[in-house]
Amino acid sequence: MPEIAEVARIVHHLKKSLVGKTLSVVKAQDDSNVFGKVGTSAAEFQKSLTGKKVLDAGQQGKYFWMIMSSPPHPVFHFGMTGWFYIRGEPTAHYRPKETEGEEEEVWPPKFWKFSLETDGEPKVEAAFADARRFARVRLVDCAAEDIRKTTPLKENGPDPVIDKEVLTGEWLLQKMKKRHVPVKAFMLDQANISGIGNWVGDEIMYHAKLHPEQYTDTFSADQVKQLHTSMLYVCQTAVDHLADSSKFPEDWLFKHRWGKGKKDAATTLPNGAKLTFITVGGRTSCVVPSVQKKTGPVAADVKGDRDGMDSDADASKGNKGGKGKGASKKRKAAPKEDEDEDEDVEEMPVSPAKKKHASDSKKKGVKVETEANSTVPAKTGRGKKPEMEEEETSDSLVSSKASKKMKVEDESQNGRRRSGRFTNGKV
Repeated sequence: MPEIAEVARIVHHLKKSLVGKTLSVVKAQDDSNVFGKVGTSAAEFQKSLTGKKVLDAGQQGKYFWMIMSSPPHPVFHFGMTGWFYIRGEPTAHYRPKETEGEEEEVWPPKFWKFSLETDGEPKVEAAFADARRFARVRLVDCAAEDIRKTTPLKENGPDPVIDKEVLTGEWLLQKMKKRHVPVKAFMLDQANISGIGNWVGDEIMYHAKLHPEQYTDTFSADQVKQLHTSMLYVCQTAVDHLADSSKFPEDWLFKHRWGKGKKDAATTLPNGAKLTFITVGGRTSCVVPSVQKKTGPVAADVKGDRDGMDSDADASKGNKGGKGKGASKKRKAAPKEDEDEDEDVEEMPVSPAKKKHASDSKKKGVKVETEANSTVPAKTGRGKKPEMEEEETSDSLVSSKASKKMKVEDESQNGRRRSGRFTNGKV
């Protein structure tokens, strides 16, 4: 998932290529997730931007926007695999493996949701694409200076790069003392701090020499101060380099965490320090045990709180503390899906979705029907209800027992065996 640095890279390219230009052509493909889930549509987006001039671009954490010559202004979130492409510009934050000869750029890019074209010369073409459709594109009808005061930005915490006057060491200390969750889960919650994702969170914890599972309210003031310093350092450095990992310092965890062959395989830093991988806040976290010591209670030490959810969050969702086996499985299964998504995006470029075979679909369909029938019996026969069938079954059992009883009585009375079977109501 694109984090604070990757988003900063796109904002940089938007300012470089689109700011000051008028959008003469805007095309959008309707998508019930990307547009629809935030209350807009492709047609509305296209109509609102066509003919308008791009005055500026901005960012808060993982959200970014373009300021237009008049409202509404588009606000974007990349989700898991979204990205903004500018034709002829290297907007990608990763460097693909070198191949023989340069492949011709495909335009518009695969899975595009909207495309932009400017007037004048040189003409600029841009496009927003998303393979997995977790990205969000919305329109905010307000003055440019009020964009951060509207939903969804106002519900998010301060940005470590642009909101340093808010995100102070004292602010962080007070915020952490009021919570009782694993510190990394706290940082990943965008309502607390904007822009920190999985790899940035791990980098911060490594430089602060703190364990990601330790609870927020168990750190000393000095430890929180070090966490604050590391947070500002990692975020600012990553943004300054526009997420170009080739320019990251060599002592960064990012340079070495991707070398593991298998998911659970251990790897090491150049100095021999071992890397381990644990799950915190639903994400796979990279930890250096020799550096990141536990100095207080951690999530693993408290029964039932392994997932990093605090009691307040559970209560707000109406969770009454039930510990049924089914509920437990659901709680543990859900984070894994998010974890896999995050890892896929961070470790490799987005790849096209594989085509589904008809045979696979049929197999899945049979499985679903079987599961459904096992939980909710379907009506059978001529509209008979399951309850009626149960009654009929019980009646047949009674008849069977009565038949056996008559059979025994006949044998005892006559001294010989007679058939207890009924044929057309006669013995």
